[in-house]
Amino acid sequence: MTQTTTRSAVPANRLEQHIEDFKPPLSDAQALAESHRCLYCYDAPCVQACPTEINIPEFIRRIATGNVRGAAKTILEANILGHSCARVCPVEVLCAGSCVYNEKEEPPIMIGKLQRYATEYAYEKGIEFFKPGPATGKRVALIGAGPASLAAAAELRIRGHETVILEGRSVSGGLNATGVAPYKYKLEDALKEVAFIQRLGVEIRENTLVGRDVNLTDLASEYDAVFLGVGLGPDSQPGVPGEDKPGCVGAVHLIERIKTEPGFKLQGVTHAAVIGGGNTALDVVRELKQLGVPCVFLVYRRDEASMSGYAHELEAARLEGVEVRFNSAPLEVVGEGHVTGLRCVATRLGAPDANGRQSLEQIAGSEFVLPAELVVKATGQEKLSAFLGAIPGVKVDKGRVVVDQATGQTGNPKFFAGGDCANGGKEVVNAAAEGKRAARGIDAFLRHGAPNADFHVTIK
Repeated sequence: MTQTTTRSAVPANRLEQHIEDFKPPLSDAQALAESHRCLYCYDAPCVQACPTEINIPEFIRRIATGNVRGAAKTILEANILGHSCARVCPVEVLCAGSCVYNEKEEPPIMIGKLQRYATEYAYEKGIEFFKPGPATGKRVALIGAGPASLAAAAELRIRGHETVILEGRSVSGGLNATGVAPYKYKLEDALKEVAFIQRLGVEIRENTLVGRDVNLTDLASEYDAVFLGVGLGPDSQPGVPGEDKPGCVGAVHLIERIKTEPGFKLQGVTHAAVIGGGNTALDVVRELKQLGVPCVFLVYRRDEASMSGYAHELEAARLEGVEVRFNSAPLEVVGEGHVTGLRCVATRLGAPDANGRQSLEQIAGSEFVLPAELVVKATGQEKLSAFLGAIPGVKVDKGRVVVDQATGQTGNPKFFAGGDCANGGKEVVNAAAEGKRAARGIDAFLRHGAPNADFHVTIK
């Protein structure tokens, strides 16, 4: 096994550099004024809405009193990924969405922007709040360098355990680095957070794929515990004819190219169609508009009420000029050779199926073709069931690793899991909470032979 610790470099000339920050940072004066708006609620509904339970009124009070360093410490003690979560969290439906100002029909506190203000202050000043605990002699391997593994590794180092993250890609950070929309979080910012965690003594071995470069059986025997933070797999296929044509691509794959590939361009794309109704689909349509594609369609087979994507993201997409086509089911990606369009049919709700969800009926004679030189498949990601299910004792249910919700431990006592591979695909903040929870479970396992309930982390 290669013993080199690597750190990702940020390549130049990337397409994401042409996308502006959707939520620019607060100035010192703005942060001070906004922090003074906080009512410091005793029951703090914003804290209850945060999966990592950051003491939001406390960090905001510290900004208001000029103690920005203390504000950052409050955030990072609860959530070591507080820097990225400040940018990528859907605060509109979590902390800010629970702010009492909403009940007064006034703008909620800008919690995400205040959190960004504090954590960026700490990053810019190079402040190191944490250090490794006394060495325990125990070693933990973590598979995948995404948010769950990074959060787990940091917590384990603080508790004195040696940690080695094995990352199959050449870039660490998981979807924070390669899959988050550039208007929310850029690659260089994600790698700053990775470096912050590495400075705790966390080792990351990039270009090291478990199953190819490392034998899982050897890994289990070499380390005292193993954390599964592998996330999800490649883009799912919608299953329509022509989906393999040049110009028809997966959403996660496209975002990764925009964020990381030097020289990548969207040449000759004047019309684009994005298939899907989730947040990734909404991210892609907004990115394409911001990159100058004149006409961008969002194609979703059900109605607006059935969308899994956030309402505020849909509204932003509409304001940016995205044309939304609800009740439109893709039938075929058309074009001789390269893509030229997407053939669809109008749909309507039918009788409920066995699970109680209304079926879809295609409306006869309603077919139409949307012009598109680019078709993006944003219908989800594959689960890594085969890889995960091959681990002795690890149970996989509907593509998710089954874990003890208090400790993150799987059916194999030596293996723990968290993040998308265990929750099916939630937010970065959920992965951070689950990684920290699992790290505490691992710590108890390594010290006492079995996890115990001497800690409290709520997973929402």
